[in-house]
Amino acid sequence: MNFVVDVEADGPCPGLYSMVSIGVVELSTMKGFYNTLKPISDHYQEDALKACNFTRQETLKFDDSNIAMTRLNDWLNNFYGNKVFWSDNNGFDWQFVNYYFHLYDIKNPFGFSSRRIGDYYCGRVNDLSANRKWKKLRKTKHTHNALDDAMGNAEALKQIMKGNY
Repeated sequence: MNFVVDVEADGPCPGLYSMVSIGVVELSTMKGFYNTLKPISDHYQEDALKACNFTRQETLKFDDSNIAMTRLNDWLNNFYGNKVFWSDNNGFDWQFVNYYFHLYDIKNPFGFSSRRIGDYYCGRVNDLSANRKWKKLRKTKHTHNALDDAMGNAEALKQIMKGNY
């Protein structure tokens, strides 16, 4: 099963900073999951919060992150088979998801690898400089809402897989 994941965070790396929201879309059904997460760190970057349209005060009222990650794991368990993690920026998104699963002693259902949509697109069009051109295939607007962004990326990935680019 293929899952497109997007994370919004209040800084560049897990542990020092916190994931504030996560959106996940299962590619074959286009079913989505969304949750906000209360910070796990006192550190945050105001510009990172501004980019995802949250204030620090709002994030402090979000769901405890262990509850949010348990909800995500439960939702993912509704889908059978190997779970493949896809993302626009998997180096960023996967590190937060992996860290949070391990922080709460939940086995990462995606394992230890992930796939980047831009790299896949470059291979399909045989152009290593085309790593951002796939974004034109999104239908859902990129808003920095984690579910909107995961949905738009999933829409684009489906088109790339069909050869519609």
